[in-house]
Amino acid sequence: MKNDLIKETQPFVKEDRVKSWILFLSTFLLMVAFFITGLFIDFTPIQIIAGISAGLCLGRLFVIYHDYNHQAILVKSAIADILMKGFGLFALAPMSIWNHVHNHHHAHNSQFIEIVLGSFPILEKKQFESLSKLAQRKYLLIRHPITITLSYLSVFMVSFCLYPFFENPRKHWDGVVSFILHLLVSISIFHSLGYTSWLLGFAVPFFVMGLLGGYVFYAQHNFPGVKLMNHDEWNYVDAALHSSSFIKMNRFWRWVTANVGYHHVHHVNARIPFYRLPEAMKNIPELQNPTITTLSFRDIRNSLSLKLWDSEKNEMVGI
Repeated sequence: MKNDLIKETQPFVKEDRVKSWILFLSTFLLMVAFFITGLFIDFTPIQIIAGISAGLCLGRLFVIYHDYNHQAILVKSAIADILMKGFGLFALAPMSIWNHVHNHHHAHNSQFIEIVLGSFPILEKKQFESLSKLAQRKYLLIRHPITITLSYLSVFMVSFCLYPFFENPRKHWDGVVSFILHLLVSISIFHSLGYTSWLLGFAVPFFVMGLLGGYVFYAQHNFPGVKLMNHDEWNYVDAALHSSSFIKMNRFWRWVTANVGYHHVHHVNARIPFYRLPEAMKNIPELQNPTITTLSFRDIRNSLSLKLWDSEKNEMVGI
């Protein structure tokens, strides 16, 4: 089944190079326009709207950056490589670190994991109960809704920048470069433009990107109906189909998230460009029965309540 399904997705791997550039550059320019508006238009209501909009564009651009690193778009483009590396530093997800943690994620999707950079650990219930109280609190803190809400700090600054650098400075030097550049820009904006422009034109966009990215990534693999597997029973396609959700969204949120809600399709074949994921799902029957979640309050609450895998019930449960 694995090879057959992956083979069926191959026709959708082909990118439209012009379309890739148009979607990337239009999002980039829109993001820049919103950042400039939020920073320099001294009118609070406009700055609030611009700051949130800049954050949404930043989130969309991050998914496009994610696609580039999967070699789904703009492959072998020297210009794209420069722009994407620059964006990775700007977005607090340097390329060396992002590729390291995200490739690990794809290779271990649906397996029980402890602490993995940029991800949310999943433990089996009995394993959790065997931990010390301190270790249990640490595990629950990483999965706490507040931690996910503050992903700008917890995931992007700490997990993507600082921790990898201190673990391996030679390999992940770009992590501290990204962090220092971000800090210097932040301080410069605060001193030159004032608190309001700093908050609404700079901090809010990154907070929105972190909140959106943190929760969507969490919900893609932590949802009612998810299936987890031990290493000896794991296979790539089953993990993609049963351990990755389809987040059903309206047209606006599909644009903002660059179709990342079609996550089960992406995990079957990460080389499919984001703008072809709906097409692949529509034309391949095996991709048309995923476990569905949404961005509704009820589904968000249900996903966030899941803490552990119960092997007796064969499902994720709360505490």
